Amino acid sequence: MLRAFSNRNYRLWALADLVSVTGTWMQVLGLNWVVMERTGSATSVGLSVAFSTIPAMVCGPWAGALADRVSPRRIIVIGESLHLVIALLLAVTVWHGLPLPVLFALTTIAGLVGTFEGPALGRFASQVVPRSDLGNALAWNSVTNAVGRVLGMSLAGVLAAVIGEPALFCLNAASFGAVIATVLVMRSAQFHPLARSTREYAGVMAGLRYLRTQHVLLVLFALGFVLSSLGRNYQVTMAAMAEGPLNAGSAGYGTLSSVFAVGTVLGGLAAARVKDFTLPLLLVAAGVTSVLQAVSGFVPGLTGFALMLLPIAAGAVVIDTIKSTRLQLDAADSMRGRVLAVQGTVAGGAGALGAPALGWLSERLGPQEALLVAGVVTLAATCAAAAVLRSLARRPSSSTDSAEPEETFSTSGAGKPADSLTAA
Repeated sequence: MLRAFSNRNYRLWALADLVSVTGTWMQVLGLNWVVMERTGSATSVGLSVAFSTIPAMVCGPWAGALADRVSPRRIIVIGESLHLVIALLLAVTVWHGLPLPVLFALTTIAGLVGTFEGPALGRFASQVVPRSDLGNALAWNSVTNAVGRVLGMSLAGVLAAVIGEPALFCLNAASFGAVIATVLVMRSAQFHPLARSTREYAGVMAGLRYLRTQHVLLVLFALGFVLSSLGRNYQVTMAAMAEGPLNAGSAGYGTLSSVFAVGTVLGGLAAARVKDFTLPLLLVAAGVTSVLQAVSGFVPGLTGFALMLLPIAAGAVVIDTIKSTRLQLDAADSMRGRVLAVQGTVAGGAGALGAPALGWLSERLGPQEALLVAGVVTLAATCAAAAVLRSLARRPSSSTDSAEPEETFSTSGAGKPADSLTAA
């Protein structure tokens, strides 16, 4: 269960990640409060969030191509340094009451930096642990993110009232400094190197040509889009259930949010116990979670709905951990940055489209019916993915549609084709 922590570099990285995630959520809440206080408009808050996600939709492929060519350690140090400066500029902007367009511009720049840093972070995570411990490391990353989110939200509420919102941005800046220091003190000799993309196979188009041959990866992207858009945007359906059928108000919504956070921690712990992150396990988890989602709205009472959220949240983390592990292990080392960039773009698109869709369904049909429809759709998508993956597994290895060999894109000559239904 603690395999990843046997690696010194990962122990350092996990601690730095916890500090960074905590600081990030403090800044997110601080920024949202500032925008809401100045405008009184939830739409303005939504715009602030949108500005931070637009760069990923536009620049993701180029970020992945860069990560496959340049040392991820170097990209992370540069990215964290830029984030530190942006956080300080946000603190100054809020302190002096500068106009909202300045905040939105800084948020957009931060999103752009995060877009280029994301694939590098994914590649770096593969370097601090051996291949056999990657799934375990990603599972613990999920736990770290959940704990950091809870800590950041809790601390932000207290500190904003005591020392003011600008301090939240300053604390986040300090967290980026901690990450930079941690990355610099890691032992280079203990890294597990990944092959970089050669000049011949560098660039966005080469990555797209590679992905076109990786049918399992494409299935995972498609399934991930459906699951993320209709099965992950619980902040929408929880709010709709709390305000509507449960009649629990904002206090009930806070309770459900806390329960969901606990579920994500439990899911991370469960994933950390998994030894083989196989695609059949992913499909089972997706199917069970979809069924639970479909029936969750019809369980009576706030307590009943909250109890349903626990396994749903845990299942979501298990699904995401297995999917991320398979995307990384089944992709060529020298293409991993571009694969991760596509994953980020798919996730961003799912969030941008799924949240409004669930909101529309909740208003038109009702929150309970929205959960039912979303659960049925995600279950159907899971069954369709299972059928396609089974068909691919039965396809002869000599088929002209088979994946191109790893050696074509990687100097390591290691790895396996993505069209495989079993774990590495």
